[in-house]
Amino acid sequence: MSDRAFDFLNRNERPEKPRERGITEIRGPYYDPMGKRELRDILETVGRYVDIYKFSGGSFALMDEEPLREIIDTCHEFDVQVSTGGFIERVLVRDQGHVGDYLAAAEEYGFDIVEISSGFLAIDADDLVALTERVQEYDMKAKPEVNVQFGAGGASSIEALEEEGAIDPQQAVDEANRHLDAGAYKVMVESEGITERVRDWRTDVAFAIAEGVGVENCVFEAADPPVFEWYIKNFGPNVNLFVDNSQIVELECMRSGLWGKKGTWGRIASYGGAE
Repeated sequence: MSDRAFDFLNRNERPEKPRERGITEIRGPYYDPMGKRELRDILETVGRYVDIYKFSGGSFALMDEEPLREIIDTCHEFDVQVSTGGFIERVLVRDQGHVGDYLAAAEEYGFDIVEISSGFLAIDADDLVALTERVQEYDMKAKPEVNVQFGAGGASSIEALEEEGAIDPQQAVDEANRHLDAGAYKVMVESEGITERVRDWRTDVAFAIAEGVGVENCVFEAADPPVFEWYIKNFGPNVNLFVDNSQIVELECMRSGLWGKKGTWGRIASYGGAE
């Protein structure tokens, strides 16, 4: 018997943890701090819907060891994996000789996932794939990021990104598949150039990546509710998404079919026999 409240109400079937479909990754410290008490409140109420907790902007390097370990231990208590976020590109630029130290420290602190980002780097795909392979030499999973916009991952203006020009989506598809062949856990699809910092959404790019890589292998960044609503409408309630921690409830209400907006009310469904 389920211990969920109002269990007689119909909800879409959702995979149980540990799940490979319908993953919700949330942002941890970045826009504001988050300590163990706020995190515990979140996970005690909606932790069954959270799969990955991501540190952003190297925020873990601002913390003392004890609170960092407390956050990671709290996540593990609720079967939530912990990601470094994409800080490794900063390590490559400023501390290249310490990549191994960075990975060893991440493993020692208890991180489960190392995101391999390159939004600001001009770097060979061979080197990025080599990083995916190296991460797996430690007790961690590699989650490389692919993007279609140089300069992705920051607060650059639309005009600044337009000056950089867009990247051919096929290049992102090819690179993502190389990472998966090298053993990557999932591929993070950066939102800049698709649904963020663009004048018009490039939904054709999202479709191209989903088709070329496999939607089940992607975690799409969905920075705003209209964005994750679009992904759910087009790829179903079990699409893997990365959202801010403030959006967990709205996202899961939409995934489960409990709630929706004009375009999704009463339209989100799942078939319980689907694997």
